[in-house]
This record gives sequence, C-alpha cells and structure tokens, in this order.
Amino acid sequence: MNSALDVQHISKSYGKKQAVKDVSFRIQEGEIFGLMGMNGAGKTTILRMLATLLRPDAGDALIAGTSIVQNPEKVRAYISYLPDEAGAYKTMTGKNYLKFIAGLYFKDEKEQKECVALGEEICGLGDALSRKINTYSRGMTRKLVLARTVMTKPKLAILDEPTSGLDVLNSLDIRKTIRRCAEEYREAGDSMLMAASLASLVPIYNSWGRYDESARLISQYDRLPSRLLDDSRVRKGREI
Repeated sequence: MNSALDVQHISKSYGKKQAVKDVSFRIQEGEIFGLMGMNGAGKTTILRMLATLLRPDAGDALIAGTSIVQNPEKVRAYISYLPDEAGAYKTMTGKNYLKFIAGLYFKDEKEQKECVALGEEICGLGDALSRKINTYSRGMTRKLVLARTVMTKPKLAILDEPTSGLDVLNSLDIRKTIRRCAEEYREAGDSMLMAASLASLVPIYNSWGRYDESARLISQYDRLPSRLLDDSRVRKGREI
C-alpha cells in the first residue's frame, strides 16, 4: 500500500521554544490517523507545516509523494485544511460559500455542482444554507467549514481539533459526520489526519500517534480497535 503522508524527522522552533522535535510517522492511503496529545504538545504546529503554512526548520514530509519543502504549491492541490479556529465569509450565505470554495478547486461547472451538493449533504444545514453565515451559531459554522474541507475529496484532509469549543450536542454531530466521511475516505483510498487533545475522537481513528510535553512522538499505534475510547486500554504499540 502506498503512503498518503510520510513525515521525515521534522522539527520547528519559535525562538528558543522548540514546538516540534524530530517527528516522523507515516499514513497509508485510506487511513484515518489521529494525533493525540495535551495542549502545547506541538500538534497544531505539525499540521500547519503539513498544510504548507509553516516551513520546517529541519526535516521534510511527502504528501502523495510530493515534498512540502521543495514543492509546497503542488502539495496544496492534494490537501485541504481545517484550522482550530476556522471561520467563513460572514456576509455570504452558506450555499454561496460552498459554491465559492468549489470554484477554487474545480473549473468544470458539473464538478462544481457535484462538490456543492456533497457539501450540502455533509453539513446537513438544510434551509439554513440560504441564510447569511453571520446568523449562524458556532456549531453551524463548524459544520459548514467541515463540509468545505472534505467535500473537495482531497488526497489528505487535515483537521485540527474539529470539535473544539462546541457544546456536547454539536460535538456529537461533528463526530458522526467525521465518522461517516471517514468511511467514505477509506473506500476511496483518501486519508484523514486529525489532531485532538481529548480521547473522544479515538473511535474514528484506525491508527494514531501520541505526543509528550516535549513535543516528541512517543508512540504510534496501528490498527486501533474502534471500541477503544481512551489510551488507557491500549496495551500494544510501536515505540518511536
């Protein structure tokens, strides 16, 4: 099986503070991979480097065989990225926002319409899509930006804390949506990379990496059973 993502000894510092230290891991095509760790462990910095928003101080990563250091523009054609605090253009309606995003990814009108239709299905906002985004709750906005992230069917979807700041009901809705999309991604051979500080998303992953306070990847687990709700029940792993 080919690798969707191959991270090779990447490091990143902000001044004297080392945020990521010599991290390596690999995601196979069709795999849903989770980065688990406490706040400040470097998860977001890793995702920003993979999304080509930050350049690693050392190391590299290959997405669909393309270097994030040598060819970041080509990498951007393979990925989509959902930041922790993602927003949307508030003066647009939800549907026009989805149309706008589809137009950035596809030139063909038929492909754009198919992409928007998929986005509408994923977000599940129904008639609310005809309203301006500035009338949306935080949960509705999160559902919309999640939909725009995965509706383009990237080779690698990168999600940073997708349920961050949501109430229990909206968090459950987002988790159900991600789970549904994850199954479709696996079947299509596309991959997802998600970061979370909570164990609530673990049942969605089929493998994951865990980080310590010094921003080092300390373990990577393969074939994580979906019944596991937290890492306290995991007994076998591959130490890095």
